[in-house]
Amino acid sequence: YLNVFKHFRVEGWKRSAREGDVAALTDARLKGTVYRIRGSVPASSYLQLPRTGTQSLGLAGRYLYLLFRPMPRKHFVVHLDVATEENQVVRISFSNLFKEFKSTATWLQFPFVCGAAEGSAADRAARTSRRGLVGAAPADVRWTCLVLDLHSILSLYLNRRYGHLKSVKLCSNLLVKNLCTSDLVFDPGVTFSEAQQADLACRGVAPMPREMAFPVPKGEKWHDLYDYIRFPSEGSKLPYDSIQKSCLGPAAVSEDPVQQLPQPVTLTKAVRDRLSLIHQITSPKAVSAPW
Repeated sequence: YLNVFKHFRVEGWKRSAREGDVAALTDARLKGTVYRIRGSVPASSYLQLPRTGTQSLGLAGRYLYLLFRPMPRKHFVVHLDVATEENQVVRISFSNLFKEFKSTATWLQFPFVCGAAEGSAADRAARTSRRGLVGAAPADVRWTCLVLDLHSILSLYLNRRYGHLKSVKLCSNLLVKNLCTSDLVFDPGVTFSEAQQADLACRGVAPMPREMAFPVPKGEKWHDLYDYIRFPSEGSKLPYDSIQKSCLGPAAVSEDPVQQLPQPVTLTKAVRDRLSLIHQITSPKAVSAPW
C-alpha cells in the first residue's frame, strides 16, 4: 500500500496545494494530525494532490482509502481524476450536496449519504427511509473509512478499464486523516491475530496498516465507533446511485452471523437507460449494457 499523505509530504505543501481555510491540527480522539478544510463555498477551500493540474499522482492501486469525517451540519465535495488504460481522464465526484446520480462519458457524480451514530434520531430516520438522508451531515456524523474500488467503478458505470489515479481534490467541509492506495482490501475492524486465525489472506483481505488505523480503546469494537463504506459493495453486479453505509465490513467478521443489511438503492430506469447509452458509445464493439 502507499500512504499518500506521507509519500507526498502533504505537511510541506511543496507537492500539494491548499486554498482557503485549510489547517493542520491535532485531533484528540484520533490522537494524531488531521487536516481541516472548511468554507462556505467548496470550490474555494480545498486540499489538492498533486500541486498542479499538469502533474499526475500516477498511483495504480485498485482501492483508494479515504479516512475522513464530514463536518456536522455542513456539505462537502471530493473530486478524483482517474485515467483509463486508454488514457482517457474521467472525473469521479461524490458529495452530500448532490441530490441524484449523474453521469457522462467523462464524469460520474455520486450523492454521498452521511451516516449518523447508531441508535440516534438521524440513524432511525435513515433506516426508515429507502433513500437514506441525503443532505448536510448529521450532528453526530462519525469518522469514516471510505474504500473506493476504482477498477469496478469504471467497469460498472462506463465500461472502461482503470489505469491510474491522477489527482485528488478534497473540498470543504471535512476533516481528513489520510489517503492510501492498495491492491488489497483492508478491514479496519480486524486485528492481525484475528486475520491469521480466520485465514483472511486467502480471500484478499488484510488488517488495516497501523499508521492508517483509527484508534480503538481497549474493550471497544471498531465498528461501534466508526463507519466503514466500500463502494461498490463486494460482489456488486449492478451499479448503485449513491454512496452510503451498507454493511459492517469486507471480512464479515462478527459475533452475529446474520447481518441485517440496508436495502441497496438501485438505479431508476432513466439512469439505467443513460448508462446503457454511455456503454454503447464507449464500448469498442458498441455492445449494449447487460441491464
